[in-house]
Amino acid sequence: MQPAATGSRLHYHIHHIVPMSFEEKTSETVNSLKCQNCGAILHYAPGTNSLKCEYCGTVNQIEDDTLSAAIRPVDYDDFIASQQNHTEATQQAVVVKCVSCGASTTMLPNVTADSCPFCASPLVIDTVQTTSILQPHYVLPFVVTDKQAVSHFQTWMGKLWFAPSDLVKRVKDGSSQQLKGIYIPHWSYDTDTDTQYSGSRGEYYYTTETYTVEVNGKTETRTREVRHTAWYPASGRVENNFRDILVSASPSLPRKMAEILEPWLLDQLKKYDGRYLSGFRAEIYQTDAQQALVIAKKRMVPAIESEICNDIGGDTQRIDNYDVDYNSLGVKYLLLPVWISAYRYKNKLYHFVVNACTGEVTGDRPYSWMKIVGLILGIIFGIFVLYAIAQSQ
Repeated sequence: MQPAATGSRLHYHIHHIVPMSFEEKTSETVNSLKCQNCGAILHYAPGTNSLKCEYCGTVNQIEDDTLSAAIRPVDYDDFIASQQNHTEATQQAVVVKCVSCGASTTMLPNVTADSCPFCASPLVIDTVQTTSILQPHYVLPFVVTDKQAVSHFQTWMGKLWFAPSDLVKRVKDGSSQQLKGIYIPHWSYDTDTDTQYSGSRGEYYYTTETYTVEVNGKTETRTREVRHTAWYPASGRVENNFRDILVSASPSLPRKMAEILEPWLLDQLKKYDGRYLSGFRAEIYQTDAQQALVIAKKRMVPAIESEICNDIGGDTQRIDNYDVDYNSLGVKYLLLPVWISAYRYKNKLYHFVVNACTGEVTGDRPYSWMKIVGLILGIIFGIFVLYAIAQSQ
């Protein structure tokens, strides 16, 4: 895929090379997942470029020629048109939909019972179906192993103040079973913005004023400096270059939680290869590229407004209105890896998530009001003791 300049915009052209039929490619991938020694399914080994047999230890390399410079977006308008015309690359996947939270995820082979990684509800395996899904452009393979994720998870849990003791024990004892490896779909946007704005520049100036105060029954006259702002009209044009503005395409995982997991090591992206998913599940996107673009534009607002304020100058600024052109708009459909644990505590759902590239941990948690009340009572008691000692002296 090579970018071609057209006027002031940069357009990305997708060249489809189809060396074999879809059925042949699917068959080739399936065969590459089978251990040639014992016939078992090979699983991707986090942090490597290989598949490993959990039974006999056989290792198969994944040939990879992805260069960082070659990781490029596709033209957004072309991508949307290809979806509308059903000409985008797709693949067949075995998908199960959670009847509780609505999340759709791929199924692991030979699984007869499982729970939803997002809401911990039992999955109805009878609803599994083979469906055609959009093939991602790139995948960020797992780096953090399940054991490392458990270690990060338990360390994070140990730092939680006021967490219920029974919860901490339950999670620590069963964290290896609760954590599930899953690829979360994301949209990534690149664009060069051109913004016309109008507003006002504020410049401070000071005047001296007098005032009176009462001191020891006498009136005194004093002076002080008072700050004022002089406003002047301002207008202009600013440019911003945005790269890899990420938007989670999974409403099943709270968006604020997904953003806390950033930054991702996107320089380690690989061209999509289904073998990186072996042994893990992947969620199917529920927020499409057009919906995600609206969110991406909102994430760009602080940077655009900051650039406008810098351009206006002065001591303070007002922005009345501005209009943004999104040039060279490109998009990538990515799968990013996490270890996730969803559980219910006293009928409320909680999530813990580990970034499977960096080890960053985030989550939501319940509070033990008994511990909080105990702390408050302890502080009150301590104050009472100190007061009593002071009085005795």
